[in-house]
Amino acid sequence: MSHHASLRERVIGEHGVVMLIGAADTGKTTLGKELARDALAAGRTTAFVDADIGAATVGPPACVGLTVIESAAGLQTLGRADELRFVGSTKPEGVVLPHTVAAAAMVERAKRSADFIILDTTSVVAGVVGQTLKYHLCELTQPALVIAMQRGNEMEPIIGMIKRFLGLRVARTQPKPTQPILDPIARNELLSKEFANAFSGTVDRWRVQPNVFAPTLPEGFDLSRLHEMLVGVQGTNGRCLGLGVLEYHNEVLRVVTPHGEHMNGLRLGSMRVNLDRFTTTRVRLRELFFSI
Repeated sequence: MSHHASLRERVIGEHGVVMLIGAADTGKTTLGKELARDALAAGRTTAFVDADIGAATVGPPACVGLTVIESAAGLQTLGRADELRFVGSTKPEGVVLPHTVAAAAMVERAKRSADFIILDTTSVVAGVVGQTLKYHLCELTQPALVIAMQRGNEMEPIIGMIKRFLGLRVARTQPKPTQPILDPIARNELLSKEFANAFSGTVDRWRVQPNVFAPTLPEGFDLSRLHEMLVGVQGTNGRCLGLGVLEYHNEVLRVVTPHGEHMNGLRLGSMRVNLDRFTTTRVRLRELFFSI
């Protein structure tokens, strides 16, 4: 019998959003895939919203991705995003607002195509950032059920908060005993591979002007400071087409991306990406703009 068999039987009767919360390596995404498989078997229209910006399942890192799953075969290509919203970082610290807005937008989009929506979230669950992020995600998406994956009582502060202030239903469960735990080195290597995948295939370099950015660059800004900055390549209606990385060479600024053909503008992220090794460094936009 599956470790989560009784929980899965309970969840299949839910309608709307089922949110998964928990620390790293608790098996949120694995359970989400199992719930999607159950829903499809029951004839439900199903969507998966991946708001885990640091360990992406749908689309690239630093984005919230949505995929509508039409059959069991779709679970094999879960990484293909039907729609993206750019957040610009793989950690929620400093990007709580764009993160919550992106997740809420993708959930609203999912509701137009599915009656059963799985919302996977980041592994940041402790402290002010973790609690604030989960609170506002719950507030904006109003899940029918929150599933808290926890070891011991680590999730109780968040559980108590969302039950007390939002009146949401919460189901507690524990990770599978065999759930693997990644060390920080392995986690960073996995993130580098995800960024490398985002820039695989045909990649072009497009010359860009200072007026295409959001947020707007300060007057007289030194464009060389944008070298290796991560950007979201934006289409229309807030949609992100994919990732890009800025390259400044010989006093010319270009964006390196597989998605430049329909580019309307660029959103600045909060990290640099080295395109040789696909390693990353966090950046505060306020420091980038004003050196403070």
